[in-house]
Amino acid sequence: MKEYLLKLYQYNAWANSRALRALEQQNITDEKILTLMSHVMAAQLLWLHRILDLPAPDVELWKRYPLERLKEMSEEASTRWLQFIHEHDNFNRQLRYNNYVGLAFENNVEHIMIHTVNHATYHRGQVALLMRERGYEPVNTDFITYDRVITGQLNV
Repeated sequence: MKEYLLKLYQYNAWANSRALRALEQQNITDEKILTLMSHVMAAQLLWLHRILDLPAPDVELWKRYPLERLKEMSEEASTRWLQFIHEHDNFNRQLRYNNYVGLAFENNVEHIMIHTVNHATYHRGQVALLMRERGYEPVNTDFITYDRVITGQLNV
């Protein structure tokens, strides 16, 4: 499972970076697009803090952050998630936590980790759709594209 999670979070870091770079290159300031990317970055930090049993990070789940802050959040989340995966061998444990509105839940850490990347993929897809609808060119962040890039089959 560790190898799978490592690859999944390497992909997630690549996809977030690629999406944010596309926003920057096209000078996108659209509120809805930036709010969705902000939500992705905030959620990744919130979930990591829950898993590490740390106080909630100083982020808001649905606040629109400026692009420079999003890039910082992405770098922090990517670095810390990958570090967490490298430093641990077993992610198959239950975690009790309160969600952002205070409701208590218990979930398996592996499932939370898979959810976190799937959640980001879902919202990056929404960002791509909004970009296209607004006349921008979305960037491909599919996992298979990532795999082709890292295996040298594709240069993007």
